[in-house]
Amino acid sequence: MSARLAVAVLSYDGRHLLEVLLPSLAAQTLAGFRIVVVDNGSSDGTSRWLAAEWPQVEVVSLPENVGVAAALNVCIRAATGSELVALLNNDLELDPGCLAELAASLDAHPAAGSAGPKLVSFAHRGTLDGAGDVFDWAGTGWRRGHGDPDDGRYDEPEEVFGACGGAAMYRQSAVDAVGAFDESFFAFVEDTDWALRAQLAGWTCRYVPTAIAYHVGSATIGAGMSDFTRYHLWRNSIWMVAKNYPLGALARHLPRILYVQAAQLYLAARAGKLPLWSRIVRDAARGLPDALRRRRTVQATRRLTVRELERVVRQ
Repeated sequence: MSARLAVAVLSYDGRHLLEVLLPSLAAQTLAGFRIVVVDNGSSDGTSRWLAAEWPQVEVVSLPENVGVAAALNVCIRAATGSELVALLNNDLELDPGCLAELAASLDAHPAAGSAGPKLVSFAHRGTLDGAGDVFDWAGTGWRRGHGDPDDGRYDEPEEVFGACGGAAMYRQSAVDAVGAFDESFFAFVEDTDWALRAQLAGWTCRYVPTAIAYHVGSATIGAGMSDFTRYHLWRNSIWMVAKNYPLGALARHLPRILYVQAAQLYLAARAGKLPLWSRIVRDAARGLPDALRRRRTVQATRRLTVRELERVVRQ
C-alpha cells in the first residue's frame, strides 16, 4: 500500500545540503511518508552516499542534469500512488511540524491544489525568504515578504497566488488535472507557470505560516543575476504569457507587459547585455509556436474568468 504522502527531493551536487535536510525529514512529527531523492546528474557521489547512509531513502539517479522542470516531473512520477507529494529543493531544513501543517491545510481546503510553508532565511533566522508567491499581470512573479523581518505580519494563513516550487506540497489530483511542469522552460518560472495554470483551472493555493522551512537559497546555481538566470527568466516569462493569458487579460494588460519588456531592454543596454537580450527575444520567438500549441490545452481547461483570477493576481 502506497504512503499517502511522498516527499521528493531534487538534488544536484548537493550531498552537503542533504546532510542537513534529511535529518530534518527524519524528525518530522508526521509519520509514514516516503522519501525519494532525485539525483539530477550529480558528480559528488550523492547516490552512493545515500545508499550507504540513508538506505531507507529511495533514489532515482539521472545520468545527466536534465534541468529543474524535467527533474521535478521525475519527482512527481516517483510519487505515483501517493495522494500528496511534497517537492523540496535540497537546500532546506524543515521545522518538525512542517509537513504535518501543510498536509492539514490541504485537508481543510479541498479546492487547494497546493500549499506552501513560511520560508525563513537559513543564515538569518529572523528574516523571511518568502511567504507565498505573488504574480503581476506584467508577467513577473516574486516571493512575498522576501527580505522582510519575520515580525508577525505574515503569520496568518491565507490564499495566495502560488507556492515556491522548491518547497511546496501538491495534491496529486491537481497535478493530474493541471499537467506537469513545462520542461521546455529548463529552469526558472516553471513553478509560476504551473501556479498560473492551476489558478486558471480553478485550483487555489494556501500559504501555511505554521509550516516553517529554512532556505539557503541559490545553493546550486549561485547567488546573483547571472546571464543564465536572466536568459531563462525572461525567455520563459514570454512563453508563460503567450501560453496562459486569456485573451481579455492579454488585451487589457498588453501596455504593461510591453512597458516591462522595454524597461528590461533599457537596463540590458545600460549593462552591456544587448547581445544577451537579442538571444532571449530570438529564442523566445522560436519557441512561440510550441507555446501557442500548448495554449489550446490550457485555455480548454480554464474554469475562471479574468475577473475571478484577479482575486490573486496583482493589478
